[in-house]
Amino acid sequence: MGHDPGEPPFEGGPPEAAPAAGPLGALDRHQLRGLLDVVLAISADLDTRTVLRRIVEAATDLVTARYGALGVLSESGAFTDLITVGMDDPELCAVMGLPQGHGLLHSLVKDRQTLRVADIAAHPRAVGFPERHPVMHTLLGVPLLVRGTAYGDLYVADKVDGTAFDDDDEGLLTALASAASVTIENARLYEHLKRTAEHFQRRMLPVLPALAPLRAAARYEPASELPRLGGDWYDALVLPDGATCVVVGDVTGHDVEAAPLMGQIRNMLRALALDRGGPPDLVVSRLDRALTMLDDPPTATLVLGLIERGRGPGGGYTFGWSNAGHPPPLLVGADGRTRYLAPDRHGIPVGIDASVPRFTHEHPLPPGGTLLLFTDGLVERRGQDIDAGLDDLAGYASRLAGAPPEELCDALVSRNGEVFHDDVAVLALRIPGPAR
Repeated sequence: MGHDPGEPPFEGGPPEAAPAAGPLGALDRHQLRGLLDVVLAISADLDTRTVLRRIVEAATDLVTARYGALGVLSESGAFTDLITVGMDDPELCAVMGLPQGHGLLHSLVKDRQTLRVADIAAHPRAVGFPERHPVMHTLLGVPLLVRGTAYGDLYVADKVDGTAFDDDDEGLLTALASAASVTIENARLYEHLKRTAEHFQRRMLPVLPALAPLRAAARYEPASELPRLGGDWYDALVLPDGATCVVVGDVTGHDVEAAPLMGQIRNMLRALALDRGGPPDLVVSRLDRALTMLDDPPTATLVLGLIERGRGPGGGYTFGWSNAGHPPPLLVGADGRTRYLAPDRHGIPVGIDASVPRFTHEHPLPPGGTLLLFTDGLVERRGQDIDAGLDDLAGYASRLAGAPPEELCDALVSRNGEVFHDDVAVLALRIPGPAR
């Protein structure tokens, strides 16, 4: 094929491809880089508001606007957040508050169409600006939409060079609005998933029965990050002979399967303790045999114990328990002294080998003391030895020795605003004080 003399000769390779058609076809390298930065911000481990701020900053930069803002709608349709660029006075932003349900910005959400205004003051829907608000002359706004659901709006005002917003600016803003919409939707879906998973988990945990004269409280705290379905549980019940049976356990795994398995094991333990009875080691051995008969037996760590009265000196309370590979119970005296009930002999987790022997240990419970059973999420921290976590728990519980069990549990799961990498179950039992 001959060369057309009307075309410039090829130099160093084929000619460059023509710009793609459409509003994004004429993007320069700076604009492409800006869009790429937004994509990277969305994929990075950043909180939602930081990502949205970067989107607003990119919008004002790429279309060379003086002002930019992104309003976020709640599920009920009211504005719940406003992120601004170009108005750096925090007092002014606080005084202005969130956008109201009228004016140009409201029409963006109501009409769900791009809005390009060459003269804001002359627009029939303009309602003016709040006091001290910078006067703006031109506006380009895009609604944040995903599958027909409005999540807010993204808009910029007044180009630096004084020109009107054009089709290229609209294309850029539309692309950024799509990124913002997906970001908000993902954050909302994430929160829905967390709430649903946590609700499911809590519904599987029991409401503690009346254990008088013992006082009892329990708390469950899901992991701070997904998955919020775990295998931690607590339980307490009064047996036919009057003893109080208590258990705290943790099924191996943190996924959709762990929570149902937790429910199965908890119910099996209840049936074994109520119907068959016996010392704690015998109950745990029966559970072990039942689990290992399954084709794919689940594994779990647990502490199962009996609180009984009249067996200790002077008719006091005694705690007898069996530990299957679980963190030891913590005994907190009324005077603040603490002691972990960690004898040398303890068993392996259930569901591994039913032939491994189980043991029952006994220890007197001091009047006015508190028995604390918990799962490892309360004491384990990434990069920290578990002994340090146990020491920290004992010290904290010692300072709250006189607090009611409910307050003690609340304080333990919320101390220092901790973020838990694993779900947490806590069961606290207060022993009656000496008779007056």
